[in-house]
Amino acid sequence: MPELPEVETLRRALAPLLVGRRFERVEIGDPRLTAPRPPARVARALAGERVAALERRGKYLLVCFDSGRTLVIHLRMSGSLRHGAAGALPDDPYRRARVALDDGSTLGYRDVRRFGTWLLLEPGERPAYFAGRLGAEPLEPSFRARDLGALLALRRAPVKAAMLDQRMLAGIGNIYADEALWRARVHPLRESRSLDPGEVRALHRGIRRALADGLSRQGSTLRDYALPDGRPGGMQREFKVYGRLGEPCDRCGTVIERIRVAGRGSSYCPHCQPRLGLPSG
Repeated sequence: MPELPEVETLRRALAPLLVGRRFERVEIGDPRLTAPRPPARVARALAGERVAALERRGKYLLVCFDSGRTLVIHLRMSGSLRHGAAGALPDDPYRRARVALDDGSTLGYRDVRRFGTWLLLEPGERPAYFAGRLGAEPLEPSFRARDLGALLALRRAPVKAAMLDQRMLAGIGNIYADEALWRARVHPLRESRSLDPGEVRALHRGIRRALADGLSRQGSTLRDYALPDGRPGGMQREFKVYGRLGEPCDRCGTVIERIRVAGRGSSYCPHCQPRLGLPSG
């Protein structure tokens, strides 16, 4: 699933192409994309809207219009956006929606697994929609180590599970949670509230470093994610533990292992990320 670095990379790439442009024609061919609202009704509502800004909240891409409406795009497992100059987009059996812009270019939405969603919010609906869904933005300057510590102190769950809870931290998924925990030298099964102040500071740095590295490499392409021009991201070539089961740790040479945490595969280095009081075995 695209996480914060992938969605933010898309936002940065698409903003200069979309801001100021008007949606002239909108075609939505998959009813699952806008359910429960009929796709034709959403397409009609979008036609004529002019893009005022492109924003991101957690893993959501937000297309903000002059009218005050917001199109909330959640890519989920395999959604991605493609932009074609002069309307040029190659044929794609997985394209679910197409937007013709007033400069002659086209924006296409493709989704192999069809889990992604488009939700059109009316003016004033956005704060209430996100209020119960998303927590702190981990890359915001205002998000400090003590804020992370306060959140973790309330949780008995494994720290990896807490990091995946979007109501606590917005935008972190399986990839960057594993990468952040490796950087912090924290075992993914550690009870959240058991981290001492030094470990919390290390995890805060690890989260921000992992996300910043993902951004600098324009995200991770494992299967479906790509930039709007179709190019892949490069972070997958820099992973420290994610997807590296059986390979040596870059830091100490110990073989990377994998366990299940909160139903997700979790890769870690057993030497760099000791169990520290967890049951053996």
